Amino acid sequence: MGQISVEKTAIEGLYVIEPTVHGDERGYFMETYNQNDMHEAGLDMVFVQDNQSMSTKGVLRGLHFQKQFPQGKLVRVIKGEVFDVAVDLRSGSPTFGKWFGLVLSEENKKQFYISEGFAHGFLVLSETAEFCYKVTDFYHPGDEGGLAWNDPDINIDWPQIRGEYLGTADSEGYVMEDGTPLNLSEKDKKWGGLAETFHF
Repeated sequence: MGQISVEKTAIEGLYVIEPTVHGDERGYFMETYNQNDMHEAGLDMVFVQDNQSMSTKGVLRGLHFQKQFPQGKLVRVIKGEVFDVAVDLRSGSPTFGKWFGLVLSEENKKQFYISEGFAHGFLVLSETAEFCYKVTDFYHPGDEGGLAWNDPDINIDWPQIRGEYLGTADSEGYVMEDGTPLNLSEKDKKWGGLAETFHF
């Protein structure tokens, strides 16, 4: 394995991956995915699709998951900076409802592997961000689920957000530290919390 380092997090199934970057005065080169290195690290997932999105500062996408066809995701940022989050939704898991987050950026070149059974979301911290990810299953219309980004039962410590929880996932009243309004899709404003979604 020599081209990547793989760090397990406190939540089983979440891994922070750092590629080896070869750089000089001309620029740099790195392998962004090598199946042999992943297998050597014990990660045997098979990807079926690559996706890419661009978002502006204050955009918060998530928290998303697929119910019957869960996706593993290998995520990274090629421009800008985001705070990326995964929430454990695996039935019977000792860390059910717990979250892990980290900054992904074009500078640190870190990748985050999120196994099947997690909700995922991210907040854009830079003026713009381009976000790339591989998935282990296709998107299935009608199978998508979601959780409120600010559910107090999960209690994600999103950086740079100011505002007060008012019992709704709506972004009204929330701003970034520089005054940029938090920007959610209409769909993401309507997700319920963990207790409401999983009926406990």
